[in-house]
Amino acid sequence: MQQVNIHEAKTHLSILVDKAANGEPFIIAKAGKPMVTVIPFNQPGKKQRVGFMKGQIKIPQDFDRYGETEIAKMFEAKS
Repeated sequence: MQQVNIHEAKTHLSILVDKAANGEPFIIAKAGKPMVTVIPFNQPGKKQRVGFMKGQIKIPQDFDRYGETEIAKMFEAKS
């Protein structure tokens, strides 16, 4: 991904925006430190994939009772 400094971005903004709109995002940096990424407006961000680990992990039927005894002991009154 192309990185440009703020001065260069101001000078060539219309060209850079046209490139970003056509699928070539770029980074604007200040003193060499990346500050923002310019991407096309209609490009969706990275979405969380629901169920991407389906079949790879197994959740026990009683998962909501895990540690029940230890938790109960923490709340018992001590004499």
